[in-house]
This record gives sequence, C-alpha cells and structure tokens, in this order.
Amino acid sequence: MDTRRLILATLLSAAVLFGFEYFFPQAQQQTASVTPPAVTQSVDKSSTAAAPSADGKAEAEHADTQEAAANDAPARVAINAPAVMGSINLRGARLDDLLLKQYRETVKPDSPDVRVLSPVASDRADFVDFGWRAAPDTQVRLPDSQSLWQASGTTLDDKHPLTLSWDNGQGLTFEVQIAVDQDFMFTLTQRVHNATAQAVTLYPFYRVNRGYTPEETGGMLVHEGPISVVDGRLNEGSYKSVRTGGTPPDDISWSHQGTGGWAGITDKYWLMAVLPDQTASVVGSYGWQPTKGQYQVGFTGATPVVVAPGATSSSLAHVFAGAKEVRLLDRYETQLHVPMFWKAVDFGWLSFLTRPVFFVLDLLYQQFGSFGWALLIFTVIVKVVFLPLTIKQMRMTWKMARLKPQVDAIRARHKDDPMALQQNIMMLYRKENVSMFGGFLPLFIQAPVFWCLYKDLYVTIEMRHAGFVGWVKDLSAPDPTNVFNLFGLIPFDPTQIMPFLVLGAWPIMYGATLFLMQKVSSSASNMDPAQQKVMMFIPLLFTFFMARQPVGLVIYYCWSNILTALQQVIIMGRLRAADAKPQLVQKK
Repeated sequence: MDTRRLILATLLSAAVLFGFEYFFPQAQQQTASVTPPAVTQSVDKSSTAAAPSADGKAEAEHADTQEAAANDAPARVAINAPAVMGSINLRGARLDDLLLKQYRETVKPDSPDVRVLSPVASDRADFVDFGWRAAPDTQVRLPDSQSLWQASGTTLDDKHPLTLSWDNGQGLTFEVQIAVDQDFMFTLTQRVHNATAQAVTLYPFYRVNRGYTPEETGGMLVHEGPISVVDGRLNEGSYKSVRTGGTPPDDISWSHQGTGGWAGITDKYWLMAVLPDQTASVVGSYGWQPTKGQYQVGFTGATPVVVAPGATSSSLAHVFAGAKEVRLLDRYETQLHVPMFWKAVDFGWLSFLTRPVFFVLDLLYQQFGSFGWALLIFTVIVKVVFLPLTIKQMRMTWKMARLKPQVDAIRARHKDDPMALQQNIMMLYRKENVSMFGGFLPLFIQAPVFWCLYKDLYVTIEMRHAGFVGWVKDLSAPDPTNVFNLFGLIPFDPTQIMPFLVLGAWPIMYGATLFLMQKVSSSASNMDPAQQKVMMFIPLLFTFFMARQPVGLVIYYCWSNILTALQQVIIMGRLRAADAKPQLVQKK
C-alpha cells in the first residue's frame, strides 16, 4: 500500500507541475466585432493613401523597398535614451528601429542587443504607426506611410522630446510630439492645426504591426501573439485566429469598444503595446493584411475629434516597446492608470500564487544579489512553512511501518475475501488513528509551489540570463553541459545525432539526490527489497525528464531533496527514540 501511495504521489506531483495549463485553458478569444460610429475600420486603407488594388501588393512592396533604399537612411532621427536606442523613420512617422541596451540575444559577451522594432523592409518587421482617419464621405488629405515629416531636432532622449510636423497643403498641419522615459515607454501627443474655414472631423488611431509569423517558443505555458485589455477584460488571440478569422473587406478578426485599456503583440519576454488615453472611448481590434502578410493590433478612437476652424485638437497615447519587467509593468499600471498591465506577463490562471512566489524570489534576489541563492533560500523557507505537514507525514509513515506485520497477517487470513480484507485493514487503521492519505496530503499541498516556481522561471524576464555558480549562466535555460560529450571535453553535439541525448551535470545531481531521498524514505517506511528495486527506476526516469527543464528548477529540486532527506533522518530518528522509551503504565 505504501509503495502505491508513493508512486501515485510522485506521478501526481509531476502532473500538477506541468499540466495546469492543459486543464485550465486561457479565456477564449472573443469573436464579436464592434465598429465605432462613422469610422471605416479598414486596416489596409489607413496604412496607404488608398486601398490596394489587384496590383497594389507589388506597388506597395516596391514603394517600401524604395523607401528603405533611397529615402529611409537620411529620413531618420536618432533615439538615445538610458534603456533604448534606435531611430524614428520620418517617412511615415514610424517607430520602427529600437534596440534594448540592457538585454542581449544570448549570454555571450559579444552577443548583439535585443531588437524589438524593425523597419517594414526587414525580414522581421515590427513597428508602431499612428495617425488619423477621416469620417466617411470626407475628402481630406491625411498623412500616410509615404509622407515625409519634418523633425524639430536630431535626437530623441529622455530629457528632450521631439516634435514631427507635416503640412497637407490644404490648410491642415499635423504634429506629433514624441517623448521617451528612462525605460521603455514613449508618450505620443498628436495635434491637428486647422487653418481652413471649415471644421474637420477625424479619428485617431494607434497600432502595433508585425510583418511575419514568429515561432512560438512558449507552447501552452506562455501566451505569444495578440493581447489586449479593454474594459478590464483580458483577450489573448493567436496568429492563426487573426489570419483565418478576419471578415472581409476589413479583415478584422476581433474588436471591442470600451474605455481606455491597452493592446499589442507579446513575445515570451518582450512586448509592443499601445495605450490610448485611459478616459477615451476607443475600439480595440486585431487585424490582418493579406496583401502584405502583416498583423495589426491597436485602437481607433470611437468618439470623433472635431477640429474647428482656426483651432487645434490633440490626442494622447503611450507606446510600450521593451522588456516585460514585472515591477516596471506594475509601476506603469499605477502611474498611467492602465488596467491589468501586469497581465502582459503570463502568470497563468494561478497568478494569485505565481505572482506572490515571484515577489518573494525577487525580494530575496534584492537582498542577496543572485537568483540562484534566492532559490536556495526560498527552498529553506518552503521547508520551514511545510514542516508541520512533513512531521505529520512522517508520523503516518512511521505508524504504517509499525503496523505492517499486522496488515500482513490480515492479508494472509483474508486472501480469498477482498472485501473482508479491506474492511479489516480499515478497521485497524481507524483503531490506530492512521490516515490513508496522511502521507499523500503534504505532497499534494506542496505541488502548487513547485508549479509556481516552474512558471516563474519560465515566463519572467528577471530569471533570463540570471547566472549562478560554475557553468550556470542562465537559470531559465536547461543545463548547458552534457554527459554524452563528457561535459564538453569531446568537441561535438550529441543532440545532432539523437535529440534526446542530453543530460547535464545538474540533472545528474538531481537524480542522485532523489535516489538518496528515496533510500531514506524506504528505510523509514520499512519497504521490502522487491519494492525498493521498483522504486529505483523513478530517479532514473525523472533525471532524463528534468534534463530539458530550466536549470534553476533542477537546482531547486536538488536542494529540496537534500533538505527532505535530512528532515526525514532527523524526524524518524526522534520517532524511533520516542518509541524505544519505556512507557509508564498508569496504576489503576
């Protein structure tokens, strides 16, 4: 019975650890489409001067190529802020060139900086555009992707905003003031000066564009793709649903009208998002441009901006393009009153657990300067918190080991009557106050903690490229060593022969500590030799299973196994000592 419980508890812990997202899927994408009053929602028409014709794709691609080759290089102003650098494309007033100064592609010292925005003509186009749409039946010349704007300066930094301007030659002057803070947030203020004799009705728009379909690295663990929060409701779309779910002629797959919010495209660690005025009525949407192979996520104003003759009207928005740092997102959420901005980090349905666990780890990191040491100290904290349950578990194990001879006798007496066998065993357990699930419950309660650690290691950028002692340079990645090439002594990659030929040093140490813990457990529970041989296969299986997991999680388990073995030795020693003491018999 004890062996079956141990196997069941081990397998259930693994299932809980890696299976929550399968049994608790994220909210499904909405399909209702909402169109703002008197606004044409065509994503194609707003990106060029006119909707593309049958030959429009070739013309647009040719124009973009000419833009990049002839006009793009000189028509730029530099961005040089504390956290980002790049340039603004004056041809179309686009944010399409941005590097993150504090993040690199790999852990190598000469690795290039992470790029989050790229021009249209690049292989991986990511850019943010913004502007105005005219009301239907309104003839007004608006700036488009080919309009060349004038800049008030040569460099945008965190202390000097930049103003771009464009005159339509018909009495309207368009301006956009761009500011950037010390991190990843841009502030955009669009203005329209009306020098004509008639009022002009316009609708502002802001959107994120992606010109390719990336390889999604997170699987079921991390959402990657379109994401938005409108009216306090999170919506996570997929690239496939945006491509296939659009309704012609606008090719909008999802839209929702509300007040404020945010929308963008998220990767595992990076986010491009637009944040409209949080008091404005807007329509958020996911769209697809089939002629350009381009995803578009953003907002259009639902309330018209009426620019009276001789007057100026404006529209405010923010653009986030950078790393999904948890505390930074929380700060923006508070400062800009952005609803649920923290959900850009996919903490999952158990966010009420995963977020607190992250903050504890982050606090320990702030104190000790290493996420590796933070993991080890967190393990000690978990062991202390669950110590009462562990003691209860060990007491149940000890009682069941002591009752084993009586259970064997009952099995021998009722071997031909299974019902009587179970009834007599249950009566014995009730008489001795032994719970059948007493040893299983602590493992079940601790399983969510293991899941939270795994989730936090996988989704938070704070763990990315966080090193530890020795060869560990990235706690969020698998152990880089491999026993099959003698830990690098043989200069070849075994996974090129067979993908499963990967087994690092830390997973091997994990298997050894798991074997040690099971040896202690089997001796404490008085397990027979045949059962012990069966249980020896579990460390071997889990060693290969953990080889592809984040090494930070493997380190946590190694340390946890060692502490568990020590706890078992100490607690079982005290139980044996207490059991060996002569019991005083009360006189009658």
